[in-house]
Amino acid sequence: MNTVNKGTWVQIEQVVLKPGERAPSLPADTRRVPYVLRVSGFLLDDAAVGEQARVRTLVGRELSGSLTTVNPSYDHSFGETVRELLDIGIDADGSR
Repeated sequence: MNTVNKGTWVQIEQVVLKPGERAPSLPADTRRVPYVLRVSGFLLDDAAVGEQARVRTLVGRELSGSLTTVNPSYDHSFGETVRELLDIGIDADGSR
């Protein structure tokens, strides 16, 4: 295993609720999977991916969980452009 050095920006994962602990009012497919927290922070001690690790977040919280990602980035989007939404706030003459 490769060791990740203390101070590296990483992501950890922590199971908050196991499937059996989730609310019975949830849809069945949601109830079947754990409720997972993913958080990024600076590694407080050397660790390897897959091991338990502690991090300090940008706001100073200390959390522990399984180290999943080194130097995580964001890759989400808000989907395709919706033409109708582009016109919101524009007057009929094209001015704002």
